[in-house]
Amino acid sequence: MPENYSVSMAKVIEAFRLETLYLPDLPENIPITCSRVNRPGLPLIGFYDHYEQARIQIIGKVENLFLAQLPAEERQKSLENFFRSAPVGVIVTTSIVVEPSTVELAEKYKVPLLRTSERTSDFMAALISFLNVELGPRITRHGVLVEVYGEGILLVGDSGVGKSETAIELVKRGHRLIADDAVEIKRVSATTLVGRAPEMIRHYVELRGIGIVDVRRLFGMGAIKESEKIDLVVNLETWQEGKMYDRLGLDEEKVDILGIEVPSILLPVRPGRNLSVVIEVAAMNNRQKRMGYNTAEEFNKRLMESMGQ
Repeated sequence: MPENYSVSMAKVIEAFRLETLYLPDLPENIPITCSRVNRPGLPLIGFYDHYEQARIQIIGKVENLFLAQLPAEERQKSLENFFRSAPVGVIVTTSIVVEPSTVELAEKYKVPLLRTSERTSDFMAALISFLNVELGPRITRHGVLVEVYGEGILLVGDSGVGKSETAIELVKRGHRLIADDAVEIKRVSATTLVGRAPEMIRHYVELRGIGIVDVRRLFGMGAIKESEKIDLVVNLETWQEGKMYDRLGLDEEKVDILGIEVPSILLPVRPGRNLSVVIEVAAMNNRQKRMGYNTAEEFNKRLMESMGQ
């Protein structure tokens, strides 16, 4: 059964600098559990089928104009029914003037009432994006997440294979560490995964024989990053003699993480192999593929044309 996550109203207020018109409780105690939001056009005319209380309701200029054109008694009835439905919160946009009677209804039915100066469409887009990140499904994977040339590279493999050592070498070469040992991965959209480190171990790396090191203090703020999308999974494996490893790159492997397929490659590890340089090339090659150019396919095409002559 999927786990439900929540974000406090306090975090929403802080993120968007919302003006508080009324709160029934401390904002830290008001949980938001739904990443979808709603403009209550239909509820304001009395249609409450498929209505979700868990959605934040957004009242913009259109809704306000509709209410302003109603007779006073009908407008009051519409708003009374709306606040009686007990939405998790109501946010008024574009600094619309809120009548005292509306605030009284919010107080009567214990509905948080907030306001922003942002335009409705812009605010909704930003709020949905924020909630998708905060409430997205998530898992924790053993591995290391680094940013290499703007690509989020998730290093996985057995303990002791050299993930942390490779991450430190990449940091020394100017790239950035996001997480070591444990990576919290969130699905923030239908195509995007974002990884970050648990708070307890953020910016730390464990190096066998040395211990725990603080990357931020050793290498500076430019060596770390709070979060990064996951563009490529690199599976580090101890080199096995006799095993056939991909030498052309024609077979594109993918790994499923939270329902999203992410490109994956297998890198054999053995003494003398410079993994940091190989991973840099893998990052650039992965970006090149996303931009529409596949070197392996181009080489294979040339080979086939040569054999056909």
